[in-house]
Parts: sequence; structure tokens; C-alpha cells
Amino acid sequence: MALSDLLYPDNPKRREELILLHQELLDCMATNFRATNELAGVLNEHLGCTITHIQMRESSTVKANCDIIIQAMSEIQHQVQKIDSDMKEKLEPVLYQKLYDIKEPELEKIAIAHKVFSIVLGEATSTAGMVAIKLLGSNLITLTVSKLVSLLAQIGASVLGGISITILGLGIEMILHAILGAVERNQLLAAVRSYEKHLAEFKAASEKYQRAICEVTSLVRQQVQ
Repeated sequence: MALSDLLYPDNPKRREELILLHQELLDCMATNFRATNELAGVLNEHLGCTITHIQMRESSTVKANCDIIIQAMSEIQHQVQKIDSDMKEKLEPVLYQKLYDIKEPELEKIAIAHKVFSIVLGEATSTAGMVAIKLLGSNLITLTVSKLVSLLAQIGASVLGGISITILGLGIEMILHAILGAVERNQLLAAVRSYEKHLAEFKAASEKYQRAICEVTSLVRQQVQ
């Protein structure tokens, strides 16, 4: 038993909490990698985008992997903004406004969007208009992605950012050394609280992001069938 554990008997419990929280964070990040790739695939296939798929780097830190997701999400934001610009440029102002009018039937909006993509791409898939309307008409880009990008940046800049995502295999003491450099009760408490705060917000934002993507991809699958 480490000397610090004799001085602070609750340290072993805190260390176990850190391990579980770290694994939760990594699991959540892995799910976001998959969801981001799924959305990128839909944009690439149906809207003519060229977004590169991303992969977790197991030899890198939490911050490095946060940066990878942020870059991919920023590219998705850029592409959706470009879609909106194409719509605005190709459509009459009245038709463009219809795309954002909640009173307008969705089928009509989809038909308008598909017409634009047939012009922009030369030939558009039957689901192109539907995907465009779903992305433009939801808060996926304006709110959900922006919130997640902000939280990822916070996590990367926090005490968690410098931790390797493979450190779980190195044992408890290595995790603590990487996070704190020493095993002291007040530092452990601070680390646990930091994890809990960031993880709670990150999980909530991630779930919204994944639900929004699932909504888009489910519609695409229904169209294909």
C-alpha cells in the first residue's frame, strides 16, 4: 500500500472512480467518432462532400483525439453552411425562405432542395433533398455540433487532456501519475470532480448529437429500402 493510502484511506476508492470515469470518457469519445463518420458518409454519398473519415489514435492523448473530432465536426459545419449558401444562390428568395418556414410541407421543401442539388451536382440521389432539409432544418449544426465542439475543447484544455487514451492498461498508479504527478487526497478529489463535471456535460451533448445523426441516417436507410 502506498504511503498516501495510509494517510488518506479513501484514496483507493477515489482511484477506482478515476479509472471508471476515464473509461466512460473514452467510450463516449469512441461513440462520437463512429457517429461523426456515419454523418460524413451520408454527406459524401448524397451531397457530394469529401469529408475524411476519422479514427481514434490509441497512442495519443485525450486532447489529440478531441482535436481530431473537432476538426471533423468543423468540416461538417463548413459543408452544411456551403449547402445553405448553394440553396440561397440558386433559389429565388421566396423559395429559399420556404426551406426555413415551419409551416411549409416537408415534402415540398425536399423537392426544392433536390432540384438545387441536381443543378449543383449534375445528378443527385433521390435522398439528397431529404438529407439537406434535415440538416438545414434541425439544430444539428447550429446548436448540437457547436455545443459538442465547445465541450471537446474544454476537455482537451483541462487536466484530462494530457492523458493517453491507452493508459488504462498501464495500471492505477500510472493513471494517477499521469493525471496528478502525486497521490494526494485533495488532488484526487479535484481530478474526480473535474472528470465528473466534464463527463456529465459531454455525455448529454453527445447523446443529442448521436440522436440527431441517427434521425438523418434512419431516414436515408428507409429511402434505400
